[in-house]
Amino acid sequence: MKVLEKNTQNELQVVVFKIKDEMFAADIHQVKEIRGVDKVTKVPDAPDVLEGIIHLRGQIYPIVNLSKRFRKDKYEITPQSRTIIIDLKGSRFGVIVDEVTEVIRVKKEDIQSTPDILSSQNGYLEGVIKRDEQLILFVNLEKILTDKELNEINKTKDL
Repeated sequence: MKVLEKNTQNELQVVVFKIKDEMFAADIHQVKEIRGVDKVTKVPDAPDVLEGIIHLRGQIYPIVNLSKRFRKDKYEITPQSRTIIIDLKGSRFGVIVDEVTEVIRVKKEDIQSTPDILSSQNGYLEGVIKRDEQLILFVNLEKILTDKELNEINKTKDL
């Protein structure tokens, strides 16, 4: 998936994805690539959110299961499932989602802040986008993993 334009001061381009029946969005500029789900190799004694690792174009990528991160029920890979490859803070990893639905532009003023209780509970939820009658949770992919989890996951690339 190709990013057509950069974000403007008033708009963000976001990728919208599903996990179970919930809709989420993230800044497309945090995304390196969106692809089908590759065969994931399990890693013994890995952090709970780590689904495993994949080999992609000569590199090892840890794969995080966002369903586990968001405390959803058992995860099932379907033909619509996608891996979103992320390059953040010098770390590259993938996240598995149930489906990528679209890439849209959102006016920054249309992203409402989350209630304080949600913002303090997890650092990754940054707002809510209301689109027609649907609420889309806006997440910051840089904050999906704790520093400790990110360090542990980065160790899996050296296997």
